[in-house]
Amino acid sequence: MTLKLSYAGGSEQGRVRKQNEDRWTADAGQGLFLVSDGVGGHCAGALASRIVVETMPELIRARLPDKTHSLNDSAVKIVCKSVCDLCSTLQVQTEHEPGLDGMGATVVMLLIRGERALVAHLGDSRAYLLRQSRLRRLTNDHSLVQLLLDRHEIDADEAAEHPARGRLTQYVGMTGTPLPEARLVQLRAGDRLLLCSDGLTGMIADNEILEIMEKQANLRKTCDELILSANALGGTDNITALVIDVTESKN
Repeated sequence: MTLKLSYAGGSEQGRVRKQNEDRWTADAGQGLFLVSDGVGGHCAGALASRIVVETMPELIRARLPDKTHSLNDSAVKIVCKSVCDLCSTLQVQTEHEPGLDGMGATVVMLLIRGERALVAHLGDSRAYLLRQSRLRRLTNDHSLVQLLLDRHEIDADEAAEHPARGRLTQYVGMTGTPLPEARLVQLRAGDRLLLCSDGLTGMIADNEILEIMEKQANLRKTCDELILSANALGGTDNITALVIDVTESKN
């Protein structure tokens, strides 16, 4: 079976931040989709996310050039190495540059080839899969709050209001050794995927994301409603959503 990909994406400043430090990119022909959320404040965060969305696709195209090649464990290692190399690139660019200290960004990406997707991330931007009315998160936040949840030191209600919300344990450009995560996912016709920044998930619970993604058939309207809902609930951060539909090709 041959799968066809279509997508819609959008990004908003939100109601509180002075500028948008989120970036996204998509190349359906290559099956490559990516969202990045800048950290470090103002110009530094915006610059970091721009470098991520410009550089990461170049690395993937150079290292996994055959778009017909099936994704496997070797591809997972290549993508993780590419994220680590991206970290080094950001570190070099911030060295001795006034105002860029602490510059970094999250990254979450999908690489889709055939009936397989490779999902990789560093930070707290997320990937979701909607299949048969069930929404499954494909990534685990690299954040202090997630660490506390994993250790059962706080519960979900406490996490929503925890003062450490937004503090990352891993991100592109961090000092030390980054530990990106990647996994392979088998796709089916009818799947719908979402990549998003924490400006969306910090405002909207997973069950609300499910409701919006399931009720709206139109990709553009789905993306717009996700962003509008996050804004309506406060819009305390930049908001980015990239929605991908997987359908069976009739060719």
